[in-house]
Amino acid sequence: MLERLVYRFEEGRASMRDLLGGKGASLAEMTYVGLPVPPGFTLTTEVCRLYNANGKVLPDGIPEAIESEMRVLEEKTGKRFGAADNPLLVSVRSGAPVSMPGMMDTILNLGLHDGNVDGFARLTGDRRFALDCYRRLIQMFGNVVMGVPHDAFEQVLARARSEQGVASDAELSAASLERVVAEYKAVVEREARQPFPQDPREQLMRAVRAVFDSWENERAKVYRRVHKIPEELGTAVNVQAMVFGNMGDDSGTGVMFTRDPSTGEKVLYGEYLPNAQGEDVVAGIRTPLPIGRLEREAPAIYAELQRIADLLERHYRDMQDLEFTVEHGKVFMLQARAGKRSAAAAVRIAVDMVKEGLIDRETALLRVDAQQLIQLLHPSVDPSYTGGILATGLAAAPGAATGEVVFSADEAERLGKQGRKVILVRTETTPDDIHGIVEAQGVLTSHGGMTSHAAVVARGMGKPAVVGCEAIEIHAQQGYFRVHGREIRAGEVITIDGTSGRVFPGAVPLTTPGLSGEVQELLGWADEVRRLGVRANADTPLDAQRSRELGAEGVGLCRTEHMFMAPERLPVVQQMITAQSREERQAALDRLLPMQQHDFYEIFKAMDGLPVIVRLLDPPLHEFLPAEEVLAEEIARMKAEGAEPEAVARKERMLASTRSLREFNPMLGFRGCRLGIVYPEINEMQARAIFQAQAQLLREGFHPVVEVMIPLVGLQGEMRAMDDLVRRVARQVMEEQGMELDFHVGTMIEVPRACLIADELAEIAEFFSFGTNDLTQTTFGYSRDDAEGKFLREYLEQKLLPEDPFVSIDERGVGELVRIGIERGRSRRPDLEIGICGEQGGDPATIDFCHRVGMDYVSCSPFRIPIARLAAAQAELRERDAAKAAERAEVNQ
Repeated sequence: MLERLVYRFEEGRASMRDLLGGKGASLAEMTYVGLPVPPGFTLTTEVCRLYNANGKVLPDGIPEAIESEMRVLEEKTGKRFGAADNPLLVSVRSGAPVSMPGMMDTILNLGLHDGNVDGFARLTGDRRFALDCYRRLIQMFGNVVMGVPHDAFEQVLARARSEQGVASDAELSAASLERVVAEYKAVVEREARQPFPQDPREQLMRAVRAVFDSWENERAKVYRRVHKIPEELGTAVNVQAMVFGNMGDDSGTGVMFTRDPSTGEKVLYGEYLPNAQGEDVVAGIRTPLPIGRLEREAPAIYAELQRIADLLERHYRDMQDLEFTVEHGKVFMLQARAGKRSAAAAVRIAVDMVKEGLIDRETALLRVDAQQLIQLLHPSVDPSYTGGILATGLAAAPGAATGEVVFSADEAERLGKQGRKVILVRTETTPDDIHGIVEAQGVLTSHGGMTSHAAVVARGMGKPAVVGCEAIEIHAQQGYFRVHGREIRAGEVITIDGTSGRVFPGAVPLTTPGLSGEVQELLGWADEVRRLGVRANADTPLDAQRSRELGAEGVGLCRTEHMFMAPERLPVVQQMITAQSREERQAALDRLLPMQQHDFYEIFKAMDGLPVIVRLLDPPLHEFLPAEEVLAEEIARMKAEGAEPEAVARKERMLASTRSLREFNPMLGFRGCRLGIVYPEINEMQARAIFQAQAQLLREGFHPVVEVMIPLVGLQGEMRAMDDLVRRVARQVMEEQGMELDFHVGTMIEVPRACLIADELAEIAEFFSFGTNDLTQTTFGYSRDDAEGKFLREYLEQKLLPEDPFVSIDERGVGELVRIGIERGRSRRPDLEIGICGEQGGDPATIDFCHRVGMDYVSCSPFRIPIARLAAAQAELRERDAAKAAERAEVNQ
């Protein structure tokens, strides 16, 4: 049992990531390839799972195993843990199978105590260094293990700097640090109501338990929820002999990427802090130096880092994020993991590595997170903007964002959930700010560097970030920041540009970029691989044109009701709804006909040669009328002001119509094909507009490909009645125009009954398009608006639902109905064209499902088309890989 729960670094490999966690597997692999890694051992993720299952108690035998491994470490280092004269110090670090930067805890310098700090000072010949290590241990242990607030320690440090008259912690003298240590111990005893432990073995065991506990801290839970990381993975714990970056000017610590994580450029990118320990860089407490400075100031160290970076990138065949410490000029590696990167960097790195011969095209396609591509269409500051700037910081995460200034993560979360756009402004962010970063449009910090917590987390989420903007003085308690003599208060609007590092007052004009050459190249490879077609949900000619530019192969959903909402059309639509006779309604429809025809003409023209599916009117008619209370108040006001009787009468007719159309559950009421059956003249007008636009374009030499979709069908009779209506109008137009028109009629599958009678519908319908928004509502019995506002978030937090079913398809329920619908539809019509047109059509997990069940295409909003193209290719590649694995398994049997 214990052999599989505890591994020395030399016993593991990178392939054991699920067991050793990312950090443990990385340390093992770097040890294996011969890099300088301080020795240590890993308690596996299985220990974490057992620890949590046992009510936060370490499994039997683990404390003894830790003791045994510590004796091995003592033999390897020639030092003794807790000894007075030659003490072994260790770090305890987390490491989950999936990278969660900064979300869990680390404790350094374990093994120091009052009885050996003097011996450690004599051993190193540097009392200041020994005291610095001890104060760091008390601070980390006190915060992580004993729950002492971080600020309580920072106040002591700030006072010490002020009393000595120095700017940084590194400048504090030994005498100052001695006082800091004494005050730190007093802070611990006051805040935790117990003294800082002097027994090194107690320190170690409590630290191990605390790091396992950090898997369940709130920030880690939020991060897992945002990044869809399974709760059951657990974290490993790594115990490692310490090396010291705070031993003087020839020592230091740093974080670097083997390529630029924002742009993908092949250049060492990162930061280095001389005379410091690793947490100083990641926490953003001090603003570090660019890694490039080392090339001038310490060329031997820089050359060694370049050698290691090249070796690890070739070994892993991916861009690496590396943590290192330099002790008296010698480089030690503490971590190597696949680096978090922006979408632009991910694409460039994948394409460049294909050209460099490190990976093949298929690997490149699987290497880029499809969901991340939406970042490439994030706005940026309009290059023509010439207004003033407030300040410039480090460009940490690309994109631009505008929002109200807020100074706390809680406030960012509160306002963000109300739909307000906010910029989170902090001195530096900590992992506890994750919930605020999720809701904010972007992040601005005055301290920290390109590898600080704010930078790494924002890049991973696709949020713009400007960090290390030291010109701004933040007074969070007073609710303002000052920059160059100007005060910006909470609630004021600013704009940040994470691509250039600039901060602007107010809202500045933003532009949306196109797709770069590397993106086009990658998506071209995807198009060669994928089987699924990709269409767009487009309701305007502009949407259609933009979709085509982004690679859409047609329009899978054109919603005609959106065209009715234009200000110049709405009064005509309302006249049609409030009409007292069929003749009056027809007069309004005759006015709408040329408007609709022009809409379809422009959309068909933009998509010339590609299919366009036009959905006939779907929503309830009351959606086009003002609210009943608003109308009643307006009528009362008009009467009081002596308005024209005819104007009042028109409003009263509208109010009567609103009341007559009021429904208890409008989403299940008088809408979709039911409207067309009761008021056929509405759909007749729409069909005529469609076919007259098609005929006009054919005369002009274009090639419109027209498909007409009947919404909300649940009966074969409904499908037949509406199919007859559309085809009758088409014949009339063909006779009038003297030409043949080619078109298809199909249906939107939105209710469970349609799935169950799909064979009957397919006798008439020539295509199916699954409208998964309504199908999800009718399958779950949820009203989406009510669910999202009242209980869905709680269901997700309590894990009653694994995902929001309106974002990613519920395969077990909704997905099973889709499977039934496809199977039964194609049993009657084998060549039945089938797609999906709900919002889920742009979700990678849903696209994978659509591929597996044999759909022909997905349709999504224009800006999600690149995501869909890549996700469809990835679905095909995963299917191929699964088939190859099955073949290998069959051969091995």
